[in-house]
Amino acid sequence: MSNLQTRILSTLAQPSYQPLKPKALARKLGISGDAYNDFKTALHALIDQGRVEIGKGNAVRQTGGHGTVTGIFRKTNAGFGFVRPNPDEGHKFNEVFIPEEAVRNATTGDVVLVRLRQGRARHERGPKGDIVQVLERATRQFVGTYFTRDGLFYVRVDGTVFAHSVLVGDPTAKGARPNDKVVIEMLRFPTADDRGEAVVTEVLGPHGTPGVDTLSVIRALGIPDEFPEDALEEARQVASRFKDEVPDDREDFTEWLTITIDPVDARDFDDAISLTIDPKTKHWQLGVHIADVGHFATAGGALDREARRRGTSVYLPQHVIPMFPEIISNGLASLQQGKLRYVKSVIMDLTPTGQKADAHFANGVIKTRRRFTYEEVSEILAAVDANAPEKMPPVDADVLEMLIAMRDLAKILHKRRVKRGALELMMPEVQLEYDTEGKVAGAQFRKHDISHQVVEEFMLAANEAVAEHLDRKDVHFLRRVHPAPEPNKLQKFAEFARILGYKMKRETDRFSLQRVLHESRDKPEMPAVHYALLRSLKQATYSPVKDDHYALASENYCHFTSPIRRYPDLQVHRLLDRLVRRGRVRGNLEELIALGEHCSKTERRAETAERDLVKHKLLVYMSERIGTDMHAVITGVADYGFFAQSESLPVEGLVHISTLPDDYYYFDEASHSLVGQRTNRRFRLGDKVEVTVVRVDLQRRQLDLRIKGAPERLPPVRRRR
Repeated sequence: MSNLQTRILSTLAQPSYQPLKPKALARKLGISGDAYNDFKTALHALIDQGRVEIGKGNAVRQTGGHGTVTGIFRKTNAGFGFVRPNPDEGHKFNEVFIPEEAVRNATTGDVVLVRLRQGRARHERGPKGDIVQVLERATRQFVGTYFTRDGLFYVRVDGTVFAHSVLVGDPTAKGARPNDKVVIEMLRFPTADDRGEAVVTEVLGPHGTPGVDTLSVIRALGIPDEFPEDALEEARQVASRFKDEVPDDREDFTEWLTITIDPVDARDFDDAISLTIDPKTKHWQLGVHIADVGHFATAGGALDREARRRGTSVYLPQHVIPMFPEIISNGLASLQQGKLRYVKSVIMDLTPTGQKADAHFANGVIKTRRRFTYEEVSEILAAVDANAPEKMPPVDADVLEMLIAMRDLAKILHKRRVKRGALELMMPEVQLEYDTEGKVAGAQFRKHDISHQVVEEFMLAANEAVAEHLDRKDVHFLRRVHPAPEPNKLQKFAEFARILGYKMKRETDRFSLQRVLHESRDKPEMPAVHYALLRSLKQATYSPVKDDHYALASENYCHFTSPIRRYPDLQVHRLLDRLVRRGRVRGNLEELIALGEHCSKTERRAETAERDLVKHKLLVYMSERIGTDMHAVITGVADYGFFAQSESLPVEGLVHISTLPDDYYYFDEASHSLVGQRTNRRFRLGDKVEVTVVRVDLQRRQLDLRIKGAPERLPPVRRRR
């Protein structure tokens, strides 16, 4: 959607707007002369899309207030979906429920026009509606498995995108063989009575071949994984010009004691830290030094254009798609041990209680003393706490002293954040383990210990300091915003928490939410509680519009500390650089709005890619363990069964209601339980259960479980033809 279309919709959504004729509306928007033709084109496009209509007296008005909604569609594995309305239309609800029969041929990410029905959805997420038109396709490219039947060629698209296989032309032109994973381009999208038509554009390789699963996810989401030659050439040129010396226009921090702390498999080190204590005032001097990627990637250049297009690096299991070529991301910009590197530094003066007294921003140069892994720092600090120097890895005395001080300061900063109301959601990352052939040999949740907390607290402090500085300078910049949740969402969460036995005096009070999160720690229902609150919150995004970060309880926040892998950080770096050099600068608001939307989209794409691939690899791993028994915790309950999370592995599966033994069960929504009609046996959210792995459906990305000892029957599954 163009900026002009957005302006029109935004104006029409204002409560004070009174329907105007097209020319009067144009004048209201400040559009005249040659620009009026562009206005008419944008207006007619909105009319054709069903978003705007010409009403009585030839006046322009929204169609949204008359039974229709436009927004982005999200399809579930069960076949139904939800539409998130365009915020410019001013609807009071957050989602529209789309029943399976009303999805038509829409796929996740499509912009759709929805006609609202009377009444509310059974899921109580908002009104119910029917998709009447797909206005804008998110993609025409899909990945699936090629097969042939009765002399015709088909592709079974991965996931639950389409109910049936798609008919394709001669795939042998691309050398496809049955059971190959292929990329297709849709020529005609399927409908209820038409399979649609597509053409094979790329053959990825036989299904199950190492690396094909990774490539399938990359292609399915349209992630660029090769750099254009002009970007590579620019990287080579800046590399050849780099001089290992301290320029006159940069502050020299090379004598400061600085370290990096990163995962063991990290290759791009974009943040280093330093810490000293003033012996007189006892003030902390915390230095956060961030790789100055902007020095190598000039705005508007080939490197910058490609980084902007990608938006973020994508971290997949055993595979990284960097935002910058490796010569930059893993080389010149990376804060490697013992090498002179250019940085953007934030030097914060903190009181003994962790309150920021002052902050200094500089273009600097550092030379990292030592590279640490999280595991090494945790091991060192554990040895200190246990007074067991024999268990401590080799470390210089001054470095050890600084690590201890960092641990102490991180705890102080964390305590301050909690006191002001910050919410800590425990959503652990999955860590896969591999054998010598690259197959998954095991999995566990990543540990989040004191070493992670040190880095996290220092990066949060730096991000906040930069945002406060830019805000004081009245600069438009890309903020990391997290709007406050809807009160009704928090009320539903409170009801859910009370069912589990947690008391909440004030439903919308962040400190009440804090207590529930804290009290549920290390309890069986913890994943369910934390996930339920996460679903009650809005999604964090990038935007120049001033708003708080709700979860962090911060009035001003941005991303500054990872410019090697996040484009918004690079944009903030450039603004900060102009302030350091010129003293004053002003960002372009309209450009930043568009950039924020783009970066939020690429961020979600990267998260989806990682989540989908990890899930796929875990399912492959579980497919070799059919019949295995596991201790699990119920993490979700629905009218068709309940989901259970293994206590020993980071996998979740469905126990279908049809497989529950010895009774007929019904869904009690109020208590989030499945209840036996005769026995009154309950399967409630947070309950511990013993389950058996029954089936793995890689095509639908589903793990089926049953209660241990229950009759060996499989839950129903809809097979695609």
